[in-house]
Amino acid sequence: MAWNEPGDGNQGGKDPWGKRDDQGPPDLDEAFRKLQKSLSDMFGGKGSGGSGGSTARFSGGMLGLLGLALFVIWAAMGVYTVDQQESGLVLRFGAVQDELITPGLHWNPPLIDQVLIANVTQVRSLPANSEMLTEDENIVKVSMTVQYIIGDVKKYLLRVRSPDESLFQATESALRHEVGGAVMNEVLTEGRALLGSQVKLRIQSYMDRYNTGIEVTQVNIDETAPPDEVRAAFDDVIKAREDEVRVRNEANAYANQIIPEARGEAQKMLEEASGYEQRVISEARGEAARFNKLYAEYKLAPEVTRERIYLDTIESVMSNSTKILIDVEGGNNLLYLPLDKLMGDMRGDSSRSTNFSNRGTTQIEQRPSNRRDRN
Repeated sequence: MAWNEPGDGNQGGKDPWGKRDDQGPPDLDEAFRKLQKSLSDMFGGKGSGGSGGSTARFSGGMLGLLGLALFVIWAAMGVYTVDQQESGLVLRFGAVQDELITPGLHWNPPLIDQVLIANVTQVRSLPANSEMLTEDENIVKVSMTVQYIIGDVKKYLLRVRSPDESLFQATESALRHEVGGAVMNEVLTEGRALLGSQVKLRIQSYMDRYNTGIEVTQVNIDETAPPDEVRAAFDDVIKAREDEVRVRNEANAYANQIIPEARGEAQKMLEEASGYEQRVISEARGEAARFNKLYAEYKLAPEVTRERIYLDTIESVMSNSTKILIDVEGGNNLLYLPLDKLMGDMRGDSSRSTNFSNRGTTQIEQRPSNRRDRN
């Protein structure tokens, strides 16, 4: 049987709205009023009994705990840490605070302060590759890398919307300006180092003018090359120039080796000539002094001095000769004494060499006596 089916009034359990005398549908307005009263009692509404007061106290405590939890969450959201390599600034209701954020643990009220943090010590790199015209209307390809750091964190975070994009545009402009003012040979060869330094100075001037807070530390020219269509011809030209430089360096090295040796030899010859000069002068002076002394002795004893001079001369001449010819007075025979052979025989036979030595000595000693008789 349905719950609203007619029946006994005592069987009102079939009707969820209570005992009803009539057999019509339930009153929805009454049901809504009862639901509204129950919700009002639960959230602090005035009740008619003790259960209503306890419900109100319970509802007030729950709201307090809920508020405390929300406050703790809000406070925890404002805690943050700044590393040693980082720095930042605070925007309070959009206004920039003068004091920068130092490394460490900090707290700022959320939804009131906005914290901006950036790494100010990291060296960042920006590559750039482009083709451009030189002053002599040739096309070159340049590949370079710009290294930079954040020098002013306020300018980097606030003054320019996209400082990295500004750096890229400034790099393109500076590179085209410097390459356009140089000839192709300088860009491809020895002018690369100068090109990098000039591009660095120009990029830094642009960054300072734009107030980006970027500090350029280094500009590296990675590659400079002609277009691919004529690369082979340019490579040949570069090789020829490299060969020229190599040969010139080898010639300079050879000259640096030969010139000191020649100077040393010249100095050696000068020293030897000076020594020879001193030696000849000293010998001449010594001979002159000896002759003067000998002349003084000759005036005292001419015969003895003359004989002594003759003997000394013969001794000095014969000491370096291995063959002796002796002219015998009064005859046509010429004695020949091969001293080298006689000395060799003396090593083989000591007795024979002694006899030959005695004969040779006797004949040699006869020469001065005959010579003296003539005089």
